Amino acid sequence: MHRRINRTFGGYSLKFSLLEHLRDASSSGTDAGINSSGALELDTVWHAWIKYSCIVQIQTKRKTANLFRKMICLLFLFHCAAGVLSSSTQVATIYPQDPALPIGSSLTATCSVNPDHGIHAGSLYWTLNGKRLPSSTYSILSPTVLSITLPRLSGSRQRSGDNLVCHNSGGHVLAGSCIYVGMPPEKPVNLTCWSRNTKDLTCRWAPGGQGETFIKTKYTLKYKLRWYGREKECEDYSTGEPYTCYIPRDLALFTPYEIWVEASNQLGTATSDVIYLDILDVVTTDPPTDVTVSRVGDLEDQLTVRWGTPPALKDFLFQAKYQIRYRLEESSDWKVVDDVGNQTSCRLAGLRPGTVYFVQVRCNPVGILGSRKAGIWSDWSHPTAASTPHSERLLTGSCDSKVGQQNSTLRRDLKQFFGWVRKHAYGCSGMSIKLYDQWRVWLQKSHKTRNQVGSSRR
Repeated sequence: MHRRINRTFGGYSLKFSLLEHLRDASSSGTDAGINSSGALELDTVWHAWIKYSCIVQIQTKRKTANLFRKMICLLFLFHCAAGVLSSSTQVATIYPQDPALPIGSSLTATCSVNPDHGIHAGSLYWTLNGKRLPSSTYSILSPTVLSITLPRLSGSRQRSGDNLVCHNSGGHVLAGSCIYVGMPPEKPVNLTCWSRNTKDLTCRWAPGGQGETFIKTKYTLKYKLRWYGREKECEDYSTGEPYTCYIPRDLALFTPYEIWVEASNQLGTATSDVIYLDILDVVTTDPPTDVTVSRVGDLEDQLTVRWGTPPALKDFLFQAKYQIRYRLEESSDWKVVDDVGNQTSCRLAGLRPGTVYFVQVRCNPVGILGSRKAGIWSDWSHPTAASTPHSERLLTGSCDSKVGQQNSTLRRDLKQFFGWVRKHAYGCSGMSIKLYDQWRVWLQKSHKTRNQVGSSRR
């Protein structure tokens, strides 16, 4: 017979039927999943569950998400299953149950069979993670108790623990225990935090030592206002990055925080050093936007870089300083320009003619809401490529060797002079760039004039 149960959950009418055959399986001990050797026949129960499943019907006047229906169904399935298994006769027990041990330890475990089932300890055997263990490690302590000794245990193969199981002669599972073999956590290190809008905070750290404990280790980021706040825990670890937690709201400004990380597992706990920070001192931004690189007329050794202010902090009172880095297309070595200041453009000079360059820009917010400290450098922008013009002096030559020698001497002297100017006026200074531009234009015009005169004579 079926037992019909009607329940109401959150306004939904839940109707499900469950065969009494499963509910009474363990009490009868026969014809319902308990074999003659006392082992619970999981296959029998499983097929019974398939044949006589828990039928859930959710009736509602409005649309209901499929996920919600599945969650309700699973909830009652687990409830029903727990009722069946918990009422079954206990055939055997393993001691110790779910122990946690340091790597290198030895373990002696016992499997004690219920005398009512008439099973002798000599007919039992052990498996670890599904692999049968040699009988040389067994000891029969009594007609109903079989022990096993596992020496010099190595780290668990799975963080959920290694499965030590006691079987009867037919291979049926009588009892099981999870063994956790690993190391206590070491002190987390390299704790750093940053904010992208002065309202949130993201923190990242690294596990101490080699980082591997072989068993599940929980990391908890904790924080509090330095002098009077109560301790809080970060809850959002779903950022996609390991050892990272995100605090989205409810942070105070102009007041330092204490922040630290606690690591814990079944073998111990460890706590990182405490860091102290004001949210305004760890503000960062997205990389600068709309980065463009263009030529400077026909000047073959210069490029102009322009970019936009990062959008995230346009509503805040702050200044920004920028860095530029560039490299040759065929090179992996970057050259960094540090002295850009808060400009949103800069001229790169002294480049190689006829060459492709990759350029990136990043930003560091300064003086946000009156903070005296600089923020944190943003990531670099995506690389932007541009090429310098080809040099006409490399494409056309002069037949007058004396003129060539004079031009070579002039260029060497001017190069030394403007090298001195750039060294003392610094990279993006308007004065040095202006003088340099005037000299380059004059040199190119004079070169073209000489080429035209030489061509007319021929």
